[in-house]
Amino acid sequence: MTQRKFIGAAIAAALSTTTLLACSQGGNSANQNASGEQSGITLDRKAEKALREAIAEAPMHGLKPELFLTDGEAKGDALVEAGLKYASALANGYSDPKELFEVYTIPRAQTDVRAGLRQAIEEGRVSEWLKSLPPQTDEYRALSQAFLRYAKQAGETADRPIPADTPIKPGARDERIPAIVAVLRSGGYLPEEQQSNDQGQQQQPTTYTPQLVEAVKQFQADSGVKSDGVLGKDTIGALSTGPAARARQLAVAMERLRWLQRDPPGTRIDVNTAATVLDYWRDGQHADRRKVVAGDAPTPTPQLQSPLYRLVAKPTWTVPQGIAEKELVPKGQDWLNRNNFVVKDGQYVQQSGPKNSLGLVKLDLKNDQAIYLHDTPAKALFAQDERHRSHGCVRVENAVQFATMLAEQEGVRDKFEQAMAKDDQAFIQLPREIPVRLLYQTAFWDGARIQFRDDVYGWDENIAKALQLAAGPPRKIRQPQSSDDIGP
Repeated sequence: MTQRKFIGAAIAAALSTTTLLACSQGGNSANQNASGEQSGITLDRKAEKALREAIAEAPMHGLKPELFLTDGEAKGDALVEAGLKYASALANGYSDPKELFEVYTIPRAQTDVRAGLRQAIEEGRVSEWLKSLPPQTDEYRALSQAFLRYAKQAGETADRPIPADTPIKPGARDERIPAIVAVLRSGGYLPEEQQSNDQGQQQQPTTYTPQLVEAVKQFQADSGVKSDGVLGKDTIGALSTGPAARARQLAVAMERLRWLQRDPPGTRIDVNTAATVLDYWRDGQHADRRKVVAGDAPTPTPQLQSPLYRLVAKPTWTVPQGIAEKELVPKGQDWLNRNNFVVKDGQYVQQSGPKNSLGLVKLDLKNDQAIYLHDTPAKALFAQDERHRSHGCVRVENAVQFATMLAEQEGVRDKFEQAMAKDDQAFIQLPREIPVRLLYQTAFWDGARIQFRDDVYGWDENIAKALQLAAGPPRKIRQPQSSDDIGP
């Protein structure tokens, strides 16, 4: 079997179709943006061959060839239209996030594939042109390679969930260890070993050895699970996530990257709300990474790009009506007094101070959703692995330190420190706005390894349906925890 046919067989096994919607959101959007109908584009034999070969390799991008070309013998305008649709999927994404999500304001990639294909045909560079369209980043390449690996595994083995009824501690003997070892080896966490007993059969260790503990800790870190080496319910559940589900997650992640501009601002703040991590880029260089708390599943942090335009020292918080009615009023007047809430113009306002739900600093954004970054008095949340606990805004670990760094770099540190020395709210305008992107990536590359996170918001499903992928595993529902933390 040739490599291309093998890849196609692997993706067919990994991402088998189910009865889905007719992809009116994703596929039609790509058609409208890239239609080749009566385009006047004429294909020579070389261009025809290049288009067919490229579409056959669509699985490298987590895409099914039949999304673009159902008739392998198509010629003329039919093949041109298939090629334009495929080129648009690589350059701009197959689906339209603004049709898939209620809020999506992150700038999109905008490539004129019709003009590009015409020029590529004239220059005899169709194959090279198509290869240049998807993101040319280390992350995209890493996701693609991981996708092909998991798709291959899915085509070779069936998913077998590992029972998670009881935990397994280091040093224990357990009959589930061989299955766990197999998953760790398939993911590259353990080397492939061929140990045989006297009968020539492969040995199946049942002891949770120190070597396995270290492999499990790395797996836990890559899966967003507490990295303690204990094989508990969450870790075994992640180990039971089969290769088909991982391949699906990676295909969705690549689609999200194809949506994005190829040249994002060199100075920006990116927040991955699925991983609850903030990355700060300064003049094209990665300058900082820190934990955040993002929206809970019922109140998700929207996918948006918004400029950070000012710092607010010692902020007050005007409580949204919905939070006030559901969470604030039932706590009673004594609690409200102790936490410095007053009523102004018919709204609850929490006054400045260490108890304020915005903490000591707010990093203010311009957007229609009233979403911003801020400090928090609930510092303990940053020590947790699961940090989806807010009402939609993003709480930043060591926010005062982060704001001070930004103020220093933007030349307003003196003003910021003077404001922080006072007790009342004060505003410090930044000389230039810093773009903030609130992204949602459940599979991503951290610069060294592929990481996976739970689809807390269930948003992977929207994209998977648009790509006509198989249904994913049931989404984990986190039980709400009672708390005095009612911050945004």
